[in-house]
Amino acid sequence: MHNEQNEMLLSTLEDIKYSLELIQRRAEHITSSDDFLETENGLEKLDSIAMRLVAIGEGFKNVDKLSNNQLLLNYPNIPWKQVKGIRDILSHHYFDLDAEVIFDICKEDVNKLLETTIQIIKDIK
Repeated sequence: MHNEQNEMLLSTLEDIKYSLELIQRRAEHITSSDDFLETENGLEKLDSIAMRLVAIGEGFKNVDKLSNNQLLLNYPNIPWKQVKGIRDILSHHYFDLDAEVIFDICKEDVNKLLETTIQIIKDIK
């Protein structure tokens, strides 16, 4: 890959990494989906995490574009179609936003996605 392309990939991946770390911090004290819904602070966290997930999905779509759909194939441990598709779910069904879905993503998927993102960054460097 070209240097400029690598730089754009790394920049996008660093943004994704930052967003994933932010989600981890914001979800740290959330113990159930109800924690998102019971307070104003919880709702703000839910909204901000949902927006970050949209950005992450978009970011990985850009990674695909920049790498001609090749790079992510090297990391089959992640369901990339779902990661990239979360944007569509969240932005088209926003008022049906399911706190349970967001909670599950925070607890089940974010850590693995962050580890893989860090690995991709290392591999590109």
